[in-house]
Amino acid sequence: MAADPSNPPLRVVCPRCDTANRVAHERLRDDPACGECGEALFPRRPYDLTSATFDRQIGSDTLLVVDCWAEWCGPCRMMAPIFEKAAEQAPPGVRLAKLDTEAEPQIAAKLGIRAIPTLIAFRSGKEIARQSGALPLPQLLQWIASHG
Repeated sequence: MAADPSNPPLRVVCPRCDTANRVAHERLRDDPACGECGEALFPRRPYDLTSATFDRQIGSDTLLVVDCWAEWCGPCRMMAPIFEKAAEQAPPGVRLAKLDTEAEPQIAAKLGIRAIPTLIAFRSGKEIARQSGALPLPQLLQWIASHG
């Protein structure tokens, strides 16, 4: 079947090997895998972002929710298991990642992180939403859905 030019495939960067993949919209519910390494493009767990992967990962056409955190932060530690559960329950085509602001201070500064935890939603390289402070699971899932 020919590709629909009015609905081009989405560009999704693999969270494991950083390879760009093309995924048809209708395949998002099928748990697509990376064409290079075979890993899930939408893992049901948060993955770590680093200075080496950050720019490429936020460039995906699908929603990427980033938890900006630090190990010394009490609210961040409280939110960590909630963020894990949210990744398990995220809608198809949504990925969750974590950015350690202590390990990646240049990215934290570039993002203007003033308080942690801070959630930032990205799509196609652009920030589309931001939320500071820990959220309970129902509100976090609602926040994710409102930007998906």
